[in-house]
Amino acid sequence: MKFLHLADLHIGKRLNEFLMLEDQSYALEQVLKICSEKNIDAVLISGDIYDRSIPTAEAVKLFDMFLTKLSEKNIIVFIISGNHDSPQRLEFGAAIMQNKNVYIESVFKGEIKKITLNDEYGSINVYMLPFIRPGEVKGENSQTFDDYTAAADYLIGKAAPNKTQRNIIMSHQFVVSADEEPQRCDSEVIAIGGLDSIESYVYNGFDYVALGHLHSPQRVGSDNIRYSGSLLKYSFSEIKHKKSVPVVTMKKKGDINIELVPITPLRDMRQVKGKIDDIILQAKTDKNSRDYIKAIITDEDEVYDAIGRLRAVYPNIMKIEFENKRSVFNEDSKTAPSKLIGRSPLELFDEFFKLQNNVEMNEEQKKIVFDIFKEMENDEDEAY
Repeated sequence: MKFLHLADLHIGKRLNEFLMLEDQSYALEQVLKICSEKNIDAVLISGDIYDRSIPTAEAVKLFDMFLTKLSEKNIIVFIISGNHDSPQRLEFGAAIMQNKNVYIESVFKGEIKKITLNDEYGSINVYMLPFIRPGEVKGENSQTFDDYTAAADYLIGKAAPNKTQRNIIMSHQFVVSADEEPQRCDSEVIAIGGLDSIESYVYNGFDYVALGHLHSPQRVGSDNIRYSGSLLKYSFSEIKHKKSVPVVTMKKKGDINIELVPITPLRDMRQVKGKIDDIILQAKTDKNSRDYIKAIITDEDEVYDAIGRLRAVYPNIMKIEFENKRSVFNEDSKTAPSKLIGRSPLELFDEFFKLQNNVEMNEEQKKIVFDIFKEMENDEDEAY
């Protein structure tokens, strides 16, 4: 049996005021194509279906289209909620959709839901654990938990998976391995100090662990414990990521193959760097000028209307930063200029300019400031 693992779709996301629906639709169409080409039997979607708890009508329509096309292909679908989803809204119509082999477990009901599939090798149990917090888990005799690992360990122990059968678990949590720190991105929200982390050993009884929450595709501790990652790049910290979807082939117990199938974005997210005139010149021959761009401008002189000039050649530019002597933090700028008494306003302004910009004023700038001070002195004299 073949499974395709997805997570962190974040349908309806806006990134730097750019609505990503067209990009998300393009990526989901690729997923549908992969499902056909790889003869996928089931799709696992491990949370963060939408980017916000109340998704837009357009976002719901896109996900509805995706589920409908999967159903038309007779592909079984398993969905759990993530921390961005509204569990109650996501679970609307779940009982009806189950008749079409779309299983949704978004509201935590005290234990892990299990769905059993069968193929020529026997049973495959799919365990569905939506995003939880320790306070939602109640143990024997009303036992409470204040630790994510302990709460997850208790729930898995209670589920008691049959280790002679093939078992998959879907989970949307921050999972760590004792000897391996997961790769994080700016587009994720992780609790300070790792207080929300779950140690990977609690999933040891499963043949495959389909994780959601982290946007970088990666393994955690072992190949079969895996984050699929997001389909798209959602921050410039991800520009080096190669997005993909895991295709998991399960035969008999212990015989599992994981293939990472790449996803090509409609518009990539990348960074350009240099003097603004060089960036503009380069853009004129750039075949991918409609990518989402972060520009780092290195000009030492003042650049006027940088965003307007760059948007003329990179229409989807998202962010501009300056990297020059003036942008470097100057520790001395925290202190006031010394020896104020007896110094002219031009000398004081010259020192202030240097502290703020890490460079001295050129002769033209000094003349402009000198003329301004001179004009101010003349105005004061006329007032008297």
